[in-house]
Amino acid sequence: MSLLRFERVSKAFRRGQEEVVALDEVDLVVEPGEHVALVGPSGSGKSTLLHLAGGLDRPDRGRVFLGDADLASLNIGDRAKLRRREIGFVFQFFHLIPTLSVRENVELPLLLDGARANGRTGELLERVGIAHRAAHLPGELSGGEMQRAAIARALVAQPKLILADEPTGNLDSATGHAVLTLLAEQVKDFGAALVMVTHDDHAAATAPRVEFLRDGKLTDGLKV
Repeated sequence: MSLLRFERVSKAFRRGQEEVVALDEVDLVVEPGEHVALVGPSGSGKSTLLHLAGGLDRPDRGRVFLGDADLASLNIGDRAKLRRREIGFVFQFFHLIPTLSVRENVELPLLLDGARANGRTGELLERVGIAHRAAHLPGELSGGEMQRAAIARALVAQPKLILADEPTGNLDSATGHAVLTLLAEQVKDFGAALVMVTHDDHAAATAPRVEFLRDGKLTDGLKV
């Protein structure tokens, strides 16, 4: 069974009197263990696709499945539970809680789901290079350090699906390479699927499958 499936998904937004089509009858299938880069110009619908894939929004038409779960058919609580257990988000603007330490932010998905914090938190903080900042608040970090904390948080529960919006956008080239390696290892070692929105040619080149989105439509993907 596919892990993520879009079936003729459309989504539009109002901008004043104008209707802006973000996605136009998109079909997409992502299998367990796939690493997919989603590229396209600004405004092409990439972030909208990620939000629908994670159940943060609902399509106007069509259906989005995570495994056998139709995301739009779930109530708010069930969608939240599914996100905590099955999906890891790397948001472009971090969404760290400012009153929690870095360690507490990373552990939050576990604690919200009633699980105990474990040694994986420290391991991930080491891997992304901010173990020495574990007790600091997000406001005390640089943009790159906040991005690394957000990536550790996305991976702490070993999700089946990782959704990453510009995961290297705030990182220098060396740290960006380390983060891409870490994300790829989740795909290889744990069978997670990774869907990554990126404008970074180097980041896109690390993905065996690239999908192009323009004007709300997916073109034929490229497998390398």
